[in-house]
Amino acid sequence: MHLSQRLTAPLLGLCLVLASFTPRTAAAHDAGTQMAAIAKVFLAALTPEQKAKAGFEFAAEERENWHFIPRERKGLPMKEMTPQQRLLAHALLNTGLSFRGSAKAVTIMSLEEVLYQMEGADEAKRAAVREKRDPEKYFVSIFGEPADKGSWGWRVEGHHLSLNFTIKDGQLLRATPSFMGTNPGEIRQGPLTGLRVLAVEEELGRELVKTLTPEQFKAALVAEIAPKEMITAAEHKVSALSPAGLADSELNEKQKAMLTRLIDEYLTRLRPEIADEARAEIQKSGPVYFGWAGGKERGEPHYYRVQGKTFLLEYDNTQNDANHVHSVWRSFDGDFGRDLLGEHLKKAH
Repeated sequence: MHLSQRLTAPLLGLCLVLASFTPRTAAAHDAGTQMAAIAKVFLAALTPEQKAKAGFEFAAEERENWHFIPRERKGLPMKEMTPQQRLLAHALLNTGLSFRGSAKAVTIMSLEEVLYQMEGADEAKRAAVREKRDPEKYFVSIFGEPADKGSWGWRVEGHHLSLNFTIKDGQLLRATPSFMGTNPGEIRQGPLTGLRVLAVEEELGRELVKTLTPEQFKAALVAEIAPKEMITAAEHKVSALSPAGLADSELNEKQKAMLTRLIDEYLTRLRPEIADEARAEIQKSGPVYFGWAGGKERGEPHYYRVQGKTFLLEYDNTQNDANHVHSVWRSFDGDFGRDLLGEHLKKAH
């Protein structure tokens, strides 16, 4: 059967899936159901060989084997997909992200071409640079069987992007770890000069720290020199960092609003109902702390973190003369859905 014929049914199915989601109050169940439906369409469009690369058991260790560096990965790379399959992969990606989050994700992918142009000037090294810097080396992985019953998950990952989602019985449980990074943080040459994909994450942190009084800044300062990398890096499980920093109870109303905006910038990378549930959980969990390290001026290496009882946001911009950004949202007990999957298992027994 010709490829276009083989894809007709899956693509028609995708149209019907999208048409079935009528406007109404959104919830995590809607997200989980839509993710399962579109993941099925994506898998149906793959050859057996591609499906073997993309699919893993839900309990596979690979599900927590995440990272944001340019390395060899398991999963099905977009480079090995047909144009139609690549579009379906992006449709799956969009089930987990907001419009703004999706724009950030695909622009991060595009920065690999910028790095190739910057690093591949030497013809003798060009092939090796292209192998490392390739905007199509982003991998889709499906863990378990997408369905409205049972546990499954999916991931889209490559250099400076790792988005992980866990679903149980049709309900999205967790959307962490959620990592975005940029190199360069700001493009300083070529047609895209001035582009800063994660500019808001940087400027909101700097804006907040600059409003702190000397006493507040003393409490917020977790290190004089910014660390060269996020403290938690790509650890599979993380705990609260110490010192915690400045408690939100020590902020004035304007500063509290700024801290809320900073947290929202991370949450609203994801689709609205995911962000709403995470925001409600944070609001119920108690004090939130803001920590800072390094310089306050643009161009100076700097780092910040925001953490509460259940979550941690980390941001650093220190490498490449403070022009290389890493940022992540983690859940202490809930990364990869550990906490809620555990509750489900306890209830089942």
